[in-house]
Amino acid sequence: MNATGYIINSILVLLVLRQIRETRLDLVSLVLPVVLVGAAAAYYLRSVPTAGHDVLLDVTLGSVGLVLGALCALATRLRRGPDGAALAKAGVIAAVLWVAGIGARMAFSLWSDHGGAPHIASFSIAHQITGASAWVAALVIMALAEVLARLSILRLRARLLPSTGSAGTGSAGTGPSGTGLAYGQG
Repeated sequence: MNATGYIINSILVLLVLRQIRETRLDLVSLVLPVVLVGAAAAYYLRSVPTAGHDVLLDVTLGSVGLVLGALCALATRLRRGPDGAALAKAGVIAAVLWVAGIGARMAFSLWSDHGGAPHIASFSIAHQITGASAWVAALVIMALAEVLARLSILRLRARLLPSTGSAGTGSAGTGPSGTGLAYGQG
């Protein structure tokens, strides 16, 4: 991983960590992560290999990203502010999940650059993965799926929040089971 990769990943971590302090869900907070991951995709992706089991690798890592992003969104508390704007506050669980996804990709990259390449090559041969470009594509797809799932679910949940004038405003962070986890207090 080069400096660009570290910078992009660091910014993505900071985007969620800044939501530990309650933040307004505005257009910038929703679009910036997509732009960053899109820039990373444009920078790293030259193609998406489809030979062997490359597509299965893409689907597998994409699914992992989808689950991490969805859980991260569900572990983020949402409420309406006094002005009616949606506010998000990422809990510890949301932050841990987000950092775990980014950290896993960074750790894989570091490992592949510092001694893991022979192991990855053996695994790739045994599982009919065509090479480094297949891994790059799958990891970028994982990141895209994570970001898009998180943002889509946060946006949907924000739309479903009761307005500030309705009777249910005080319970916007609790779910039907009363646990608070259904809507993401973490």
